[in-house]
Amino acid sequence: MDSARPVNPLADLLGVDPESLTSLIATLRDRGETVATAESLTAGLVAAALTSVPGASAVVRGGLVVYATQLKTDLAGVAADALAEHGAVHPLIAEQLAAGARTTCRSSWGIGLTGVAGPDPQDGVAPGVVHLAVAWGGGTSVRTIEVSGNRHQVRAAAARAAFDLLSAQLAEPVTA
Repeated sequence: MDSARPVNPLADLLGVDPESLTSLIATLRDRGETVATAESLTAGLVAAALTSVPGASAVVRGGLVVYATQLKTDLAGVAADALAEHGAVHPLIAEQLAAGARTTCRSSWGIGLTGVAGPDPQDGVAPGVVHLAVAWGGGTSVRTIEVSGNRHQVRAAAARAAFDLLSAQLAEPVTA
């Protein structure tokens, strides 16, 4: 076993490269930035995976588990009219969750996730549909993925997609 490779059973369980998680935390630390989450279908998995990295306390501000629809409004500031119009599983809701995580936790970056893990549809949305977003001071990036598989596979894929989206945004050049 290579002793230089980070050991991270949670990352392994989610199918995330432990080195990429460690690198993500290091990038945020090196930039003096922080991150927070507002999670529905992943119910805290993203925050748990981020904090599984030693030294994460320097950059992870916190996370909101907003599994119940009303908590999306109460804790993450999602607009009640947006929920009424679109339902809880929609790209706009992911965007507002990310912005809400950033605002509520006073972080540089916010990650928001909503979707249907299954096995049954929710509000007419099929299992495996996931909307995720990353918000920062300069905007928001939203992505929708469709995942085949059981609840664990959908939730793990959602977490991986969140890390990928945050990493992609961190790699973008900063514009004034």
